[in-house]
Amino acid sequence: MQTPAVLEAGDVLQVLEVCEAPEEIKEVIVTTLEEGSNTNSTPVTSCGAGTKPSQDDNWGETTTAITGTSEHSLSQEDIVRITKDLEDSVGLDCRRYFTRTLAIILGLLVFLTPLAFLVLPHILWPDKLQSCGTACEGLFISVAFKLLILLLAVWALFFRPARAGLPRVYVFRALLAVLVLLFVISYWLFYGVRILDSQDENYQGIVQYAVSLVDALLFIHYLAIVLLELRQLQPCYSVCVTRSTDGETRHYNLGQLSIQRAALAIIEHYYCDFPVHNPALLSASKSRAAKHLAGLKVYNVDGEFPAAPAEGPGNNAAAGIAHSQSRAMIAAAARRRDTSHNELYYEEAEHERRVRKRRARLVVAVEEAFTHIKRMQEEEQKKAPGDVMDPREAAQAIFPSMARALQKYLRTTKQQHCHSMESIQQHLAFCITNNMTPKAFLESYLTPGPTVQYSRDFWRARQWTLISEASVTSGLKDGTIFLLKCVDFSLVVTSKKIPYIQMSEEYIDPKSHKFVLRLQSETSV
Repeated sequence: MQTPAVLEAGDVLQVLEVCEAPEEIKEVIVTTLEEGSNTNSTPVTSCGAGTKPSQDDNWGETTTAITGTSEHSLSQEDIVRITKDLEDSVGLDCRRYFTRTLAIILGLLVFLTPLAFLVLPHILWPDKLQSCGTACEGLFISVAFKLLILLLAVWALFFRPARAGLPRVYVFRALLAVLVLLFVISYWLFYGVRILDSQDENYQGIVQYAVSLVDALLFIHYLAIVLLELRQLQPCYSVCVTRSTDGETRHYNLGQLSIQRAALAIIEHYYCDFPVHNPALLSASKSRAAKHLAGLKVYNVDGEFPAAPAEGPGNNAAAGIAHSQSRAMIAAAARRRDTSHNELYYEEAEHERRVRKRRARLVVAVEEAFTHIKRMQEEEQKKAPGDVMDPREAAQAIFPSMARALQKYLRTTKQQHCHSMESIQQHLAFCITNNMTPKAFLESYLTPGPTVQYSRDFWRARQWTLISEASVTSGLKDGTIFLLKCVDFSLVVTSKKIPYIQMSEEYIDPKSHKFVLRLQSETSV
């Protein structure tokens, strides 16, 4: 089973709202936010087709020094969207802190209850209590260590950094909270009726009663580990995740999860496994189709029809002419379809040739740039003059020699919007610091990596919409289908149950491995 990738500690995946459609289709809007970020800042740019990059596309041709400017503009639609996002985030923060406050109150009630059971008799009727013997004092040590173990276990299981704010209640966690609350209330009722009212003098029995409460809480924590952690470890379903735009597909094994938690695991897998979404690569087919249609022209030799009423004969004749023109366009496009594969073949061949040419120039430029720097040894640093640079200065010194070749390659492969000049310089300084080769530096640009490796502008603050015909709190089943929609694309998720495997055993005697040589007249033996 592939375990879900964990986001950074400061990342919180939040669910904005749940919408009920008339056809009982649930939509859950999910977004990734950064904790502690300024909510008044401008929204980051995405890698979508309609995004205007904030960097200069000509930095490879105009870069002679490490300087640059950035211009930002906001439309009225952007301002409205920012206002809506701020309102939603405020509501989500209040809900998240309210849930955390309830959890802290319940935890304090659980940990203070055994201590209250031991302290109240000494406060209310200290003169009537029997002396605590050796066995009773030993129970004090047992209660102290069990409470310490329970405290550490609860902290490790429930007080981890939140990865998600789900739209619906996590069923098992809510059931465990209700069970603990009912359990503590029942113990308080029994304590009040049988001990407080009668002012029981057997203090050792009171201590044993507190010990039994702590033991029961430890067993409930074990039950929580089974339900929340161990139950989902065994893979039960194989899910197929397909990106709608380019058909990129991945397969994952998941355990017994609800639809909303399976969607969360898939989103985390997506950021680490799927290559970055590049809509510029998808526009070639659309432009090719538009070019074919643009090359077709239809002429009306009879001229335009005069204007007429809605039901007049002139209007009907004009509609007939428009219909015949559209039919002529379709027929001409069908006739030209026979030769379109040749155009596609030569276009792809030309594109591959240009990519190989740009790649070769980029590799040579980077290798020559790396030959101009050398790491100084400790003995040389003591004797060298003041012409010594740190990694950042060295990166700035050699970057202009490779900037033009790198920019042309990124433009040819449609990656210029995914790499800014500042990010390239930071990566170059990182490679210089760690004695990495030119090939290691170029790997980030020659091979598209997963989304999480790029700048946060391309994968943070991205809204997701979970669309499912079944309730998002219901578990995965065989044939469950749901969608994770984004601004530029959607992930289509299909689940299949892992089949039951029946294995049989067949014993083979080692002494039965005996062979004979089959001789034929044609053999050379």
